[in-house]
Amino acid sequence: MHNPSIRVVGYTDMSRRSVLDLFHPAVAEWFTRAFSSPTTPQLLGWPAIARGESTLMLAPTGSGKTLAAFLWCLNRLMFSPAPAPASRCRVLYVSPLKGLASDVDRNLRAPLEGIASVARAQNVAIAAPAIAIRTGDTPALERARFGREAA
Repeated sequence: MHNPSIRVVGYTDMSRRSVLDLFHPAVAEWFTRAFSSPTTPQLLGWPAIARGESTLMLAPTGSGKTLAAFLWCLNRLMFSPAPAPASRCRVLYVSPLKGLASDVDRNLRAPLEGIASVARAQNVAIAAPAIAIRTGDTPALERARFGREAA
C-alpha cells in the first residue's frame, strides 16, 4: 500500500493511474488487469526508471521491486524499435539464491505472456525478448554459448 508520508529525493507525486501512463498502453492494461494498484516501490521507482536514472529500490520482500524493474524492461524491449544487434538492450538479473529463479517466472515470464496477449488482442506488434537462466548447475557448453550469443 502506498504510504503518502514517504518522501524521496526526486519523487513527484504521481497518481496510481498517471504512473501507468509512463508505459505502453498494452503494458498498462495488463497491469491493471493483474493488480489492484501499484505498490509504493513501483510508484516511486517507475518515474526515475522511465527517465533513465539508476534506481535503487529498498523495500521488504514481496513489495513489487522485481516486477518494477522487469516491467519497465519488458516495456522497452517489447515496444521500442530494436537497435543494431551489437548495441541491443540486454537485461541481467542477478539473484543471490538459485531458489529465487522463481522470480523470473512470476515477474518476467508471466507478465511477458500477459502483455503479449493484450497486444495481440489490440493488433499491436511486439518484439518478444528471449529469456535464459544460468545457475551454477548450467552445463559448461551452455554457459559458453551465453558468452557468444545473448539469449
